[in-house]
Amino acid sequence: MQKARIKLTSPDPTKLDNICGELKLIAEKFGIVLKGPIPLPTKKLKVTTMKTPCGDGTGHGNATFDRWEMRIHKRVVDINADERTLRQVMRIQVPDGVQISIKLKD
Repeated sequence: MQKARIKLTSPDPTKLDNICGELKLIAEKFGIVLKGPIPLPTKKLKVTTMKTPCGDGTGHGNATFDRWEMRIHKRVVDINADERTLRQVMRIQVPDGVQISIKLKD
């Protein structure tokens, strides 16, 4: 039996939790050992831009900035999988904004 490591990444943690729930249901249905979901550290992407193009800001000598942040959440799930369960995993409907990578180990 092979091991499959499934990595999920998305800016929306609720979508990740829904997919992890579906993976748990598949594991229970086929009676397979599932480890996870293991939350990995959240990556924060920050962008700071000036509000005005001239660089003056409010006119009091200090510039005003916009700060934007996007958080990317990650989960890892390990499954002892055979061919049938991997087919079921491949049939999961993946919502927009969620990336899945599956690596097989022997």
